[in-house]
Amino acid sequence: MPDGARNDPFAAFNFLVEIDGVPVAGFMECSGLSTDTDVIEYREGSDATLGVRKLPGLTRYPPLVLRRGLTTSKELWSWRRRVIDGRVERRAGSIVLLDAGRAEVARWNFFEAWPSKWEGPHLRARSSEVAIETIEITHERLEWA
Repeated sequence: MPDGARNDPFAAFNFLVEIDGVPVAGFMECSGLSTDTDVIEYREGSDATLGVRKLPGLTRYPPLVLRRGLTTSKELWSWRRRVIDGRVERRAGSIVLLDAGRAEVARWNFFEAWPSKWEGPHLRARSSEVAIETIEITHERLEWA
């Protein structure tokens, strides 16, 4: 029998990004928390049912896409610049979901990460929007801790 306690879902806006265990700026958007495994279809010649067996293949992790208001901090741009210069610096990080009291409720850890794309703000003289920078973080593994 239900005890009457509510179990509301968490708000998607209350999160932070950590790189090497250190919180890195406030981001307004994070996407790419996803995994995808190829399906390999296989049929044995002696299989009388004519059915196809489905086996797991390669698992892929799309890049994390982070968006934030442009500030004077050039830390993420400097990390990206090192990649452009041929000095890839792989790091580990986390996307941390917080509850209304700012307590951690979920954590997604990513590994062997490096910035594969940086995009500056779209500048428009007739707009009063915040200047947004976007960075894509390519990584080799994602775990929900």
